[in-house]
Amino acid sequence: MSATTRVSFQHEALVYRTSDELLAGTVPFVRGGLNADEPVLVAVPPASMEPIRSALGDSAEQVRFLDMTEAGRNPGRIIPAVLHSFVNRHAPRRVRVIGEPIWAGRSAAEYPACVQHEALINLAFADADAVILCPYDARRLAGSALADAERTHPMIVNGDERRASDAYAHPHTVVAAFNRPLPDPVVAPATFVFDADDLPAVRRFVADHAGRAGLAGARIADLEVAVNEVATNAVIHGGGPGTLRVWPERGYVVCEVSDPGHLIDPLAGRIPPDPDSEHGRGLLLVNYLCDLVRTHTDRGSTTFRLHMHV
Repeated sequence: MSATTRVSFQHEALVYRTSDELLAGTVPFVRGGLNADEPVLVAVPPASMEPIRSALGDSAEQVRFLDMTEAGRNPGRIIPAVLHSFVNRHAPRRVRVIGEPIWAGRSAAEYPACVQHEALINLAFADADAVILCPYDARRLAGSALADAERTHPMIVNGDERRASDAYAHPHTVVAAFNRPLPDPVVAPATFVFDADDLPAVRRFVADHAGRAGLAGARIADLEVAVNEVATNAVIHGGGPGTLRVWPERGYVVCEVSDPGHLIDPLAGRIPPDPDSEHGRGLLLVNYLCDLVRTHTDRGSTTFRLHMHV
């Protein structure tokens, strides 16, 4: 296909039920990229990675592999740290990516952020010269996850069939559908109401309660930085004052920051700013540091919930 007729960006879901179907959908995709001298990234969980790597043989040495359970454990990190990084590193060349952000081990807390991530790919890379293929394990994923894949991917690959998704929805529609009030804490949280002058106290409050919950020193420092970024945004852009809540939850320390502002840009914290820009790095840093970031926003408030694994 010539450069004048090629569709720049493609985002497809590969529905597979067996290892053979996974390989039938991914290995030719990778080899096609290598034959066209296109850089190829495979970012999937280990259960998918090893069969793909083995089937590629010596060609695997030409492919960039990432463990998505590590690189993408926070779905909000995948666009900037995995996809945007790879696309920009090889620009202006066309790239191919296999990314599996939704697997059976994802928690109920992670899943809404995963679906929003899949939808936002279509906004973040609309002008990119890239093809992104997202495998979905139909044996282990719920039917609702496969239905959501139809809503977030313009094209569906299922065995020998490749078709346009009749259920595909605009990314803003999908993001809004999962922009739901966050569930109540499982235990009574420690609460601190703060304003701009209280930011040092916010960091001390986080360190104190995170340490009590079992978070280690370096991780406490990361959480302090992340909460400080969100709290600073709350009092500068959100109209303050802000409310900080901290509590332990199923192996995590959770810090929640709420303010009266309204977060308008769904890609905030996902697109790295230009190197000479003085703004746009705060929420990006939060996504890099935390194991999960959940957000709920409406016209009267915005809530960020930051999870750090103990």
